[in-house]
Formats: sequence, C-alpha cells, structure tokens
Amino acid sequence: MPNLFDIFSPLLTLLESTNLQLPVKKVKLEQRYRSSVACLILCFLFPWMMACESVSQQYQGEKIDGVCLEAPRDSIAEAAMASVQTIGAGWVAIVPYAFSKENDPIVNYSGVGKWWGETKAGTEHTIRYAKNLGLKVMLKPHVWIQRQGWPGDFTLKSEEEWQQWEQSYTAYLDIMTDIAISTEVEILCIGTEFRVAARERPEFWRKLSQRIRKRYKGKLTYAANWDNFEKVSFWDALDYIGVDAYFPLSEDKNPSVDVLLEHWEEPLELIDEVREEYNKPILFTEYGYRSADYASRGHWHNEREDLVENIQAQERAYEALYQTFWNKPWFAGGFLWKWYPYEKRDSHRNSWETDFTPQEKATEKVIQQYYTQ
Repeated sequence: MPNLFDIFSPLLTLLESTNLQLPVKKVKLEQRYRSSVACLILCFLFPWMMACESVSQQYQGEKIDGVCLEAPRDSIAEAAMASVQTIGAGWVAIVPYAFSKENDPIVNYSGVGKWWGETKAGTEHTIRYAKNLGLKVMLKPHVWIQRQGWPGDFTLKSEEEWQQWEQSYTAYLDIMTDIAISTEVEILCIGTEFRVAARERPEFWRKLSQRIRKRYKGKLTYAANWDNFEKVSFWDALDYIGVDAYFPLSEDKNPSVDVLLEHWEEPLELIDEVREEYNKPILFTEYGYRSADYASRGHWHNEREDLVENIQAQERAYEALYQTFWNKPWFAGGFLWKWYPYEKRDSHRNSWETDFTPQEKATEKVIQQYYTQ
C-alpha cells in the first residue's frame, strides 16, 4: 500500500507555493497563513489516513479453521473424511511427502513404496473427497530427509549441488502445482521448514513463487518453523506468513491457561513485528500439542516411550493459543496437527492416548468452540 503521507504531500506543497485566494474576502492568502491551512488540512486527514493504514493490516478473508490430514497408507472411502466436520473444520491440509537423502540434492517424489495418500493419484483423490464435502484445501508439500527426518538442517556442500537441488525441488513443486490447478486448491504452500535453504537461498524461493503464479491463481504461503520464521526474507512474495507454531512455552507438566498466556507474550510480540514489517496475515500452517505431560514445552524434548497421557495439558495448550491469536485482526487461522482420516481408531499405528490428534478427546470441544465462531 502506498504511503499516505506521500500521497498528500503534493497537495501540501501546492498550498505552500500558490496564491490561494479566500472565497469570502477575495483577498490573497498571506504566506504566513498557508502553512497553517496545510496543517489544518492534515489534521482533518490524519484520522482517516491512520484508519486506512489500520485496515490495510487487517486480514480481510475468512478464518481458516483447518486440520492437517495424515496421508492414508491405503485408499480410503470419501465418508472417512467427514469426521473433520465434527469439530467445525472447514479446511484440510494435504501433505504429499517427497524424500531426500542426507546431503543429497535429489528430491524424490515418484519412488516406490509410497503410501497411497502421498502418491499423485492418492493426493488428487483425497482433495476431491474434501471438495465433495464442501471443504477447502491447502496443499502442503513436505520433504522428509532420510536419517534426519526434519528438513530444517538439510544443507549441501557446493553451489553446484544447490543448483541441482533447486532444479529437483522445482520439478517436485511443478507436480504439486499441476495438482493444485486441476483440483482447484485454494492455498499452495511452496515449502516446509527448510531453515537453511530458506535463509541461504531466498532468490530461489522468490523465483519459484513467480514460476508458480504464472499458472496457479490461488494463494501462496511457505511453512517456516517457529524458530526461524523471522529470518525468512521473501514473505513479500507470498500471500500469508506461514508459521509451524510449535513454540516452547512452559517446562511445567500441566501449566494453567494463565501461565501459558503469560509465556505467549514474547512469541506474540515477535510474530506481530514480522507481520507489521511485511503487512501480511499470519497463518499457522501447523500447530498442535500431544495429549501428554509437558505438552507445551516442545514435543522434541519428550521421548515417545516415556510419554504419560494428559488430555488436560493438551486442552489448556489449545485454549491458550486460541485466546492469544484467534481474534487478532491479522490472524488468518491455521491447521491443527493432526487428524487421521480413518474410520476406526484401531487402525492408528502409534499410541492414540498421547498422540497429537485431538480426535475422541475432550480437546475436540475446545477446538469446536473456536472453529464454529
């Protein structure tokens, strides 16, 4: 948005440089009055100017009340996805994983052994299922690094390797763009949690977004991890500032909502600073908590085999997040991690009781309260 002071600067200059005449007395306005008139006009315009600036920093779209779906291992029936609507969700994020080896520039999306929901055909079917149920979709490609998992520390040794990776990753995103266009996906996320690659290769991401926009007419975002979103320098090329919002908040086993609200103050301030710098809405591309002790201290600190069920800790963590962000005028919403589109709980391979999913837990009521506002 143009600077409004710059817009009205020519008017003020004109007032100070011309022989403006008073219509009643028909006398030439003295030089000493011209600046006063200019200041008077500015005083009348200032509240309107500030209101325009404020409106420009508000999110004008619908609140995104979403869930991240786990890609099913095998094909599923369309009816299995309807469960997301029990909490009032109107959006789903589809995550078709690609794979890379450590320090290897090749991004492999077409390898054998992929789960059905991660294949091109399975991804397209899942999106169409969602559309048939009236749900909107974010397509969120994610690269899994063998022996590392998280792609945040993925790096390469030479410029030649980086260029090779850029070509390989672009080919992966070309497939994702094709899917997004053919299935009319509303949001396409161009990458997920590449901490090093996002910081060191910003021009690649800019060119990638430009390439996608030539064909795809929906919205774009990037999913930055909670610990480096402020270091991403290409937010201006996207429509949302995407944050995977796993901010560590408390070392307590089961902190109260009030304690969590207090610990949200510092991350909120940083998020607001970045939002203000780029004048873009904030989208939590992922957020969520395990239903276990120490749910809000950062899930990477908790060994899975040592987890102790604590649904109240999950409930409180969700409540504090919603109280902090949901009604902020610049907050676009988010996608909770995660939701299993299975017809039966027994098909889940991990411990349901301490998993991230809020399904069949009291936490569903907390989410529903905000998703149905």
